[in-house]
Amino acid sequence: MVVYKDSVNEMWQKYRAENPTISNKFEAWAFGNSARMANELGELVMNGIKTGTSSLFYWYDQGGETMPSVGSHVVLLDGDDEAMGIIKLVGVTIMPFNEVPETFAYLEGEGDRTLEYWRKVHTSFFTNECVELGISFEEDALVVCEEFEVVFK
Repeated sequence: MVVYKDSVNEMWQKYRAENPTISNKFEAWAFGNSARMANELGELVMNGIKTGTSSLFYWYDQGGETMPSVGSHVVLLDGDDEAMGIIKLVGVTIMPFNEVPETFAYLEGEGDRTLEYWRKVHTSFFTNECVELGISFEEDALVVCEEFEVVFK
């Protein structure tokens, strides 16, 4: 069983009190790979700028992670693992990295929100992940593109 900080459980219970018909299942995680990145990306989410995220399909296919599904809820964590808000997944698409469209890059809300920027930072991010995994990053690597909305602050 996963143990979360009190702020996570308290936020989830407040959300469920307002939405008693939803499942009691949720995840809690932060964006990025550092406390600084978690804070920066989390703020973009809470300000309504970032409404999408992407990850390597490898994590779900080979890495043992559970594939995200539409309708699931995530308590978004900051860099200190404290609750920032709750998001609900509204779309999940799997596609090759080199086919991710400009519209999705914009939803990610980072930098100047262009596909060029998205490809640059995600090539670097995914390449670093692949090095840690002992595999190589390829332009046609499958990525999981998630769209979400903030449902509770």
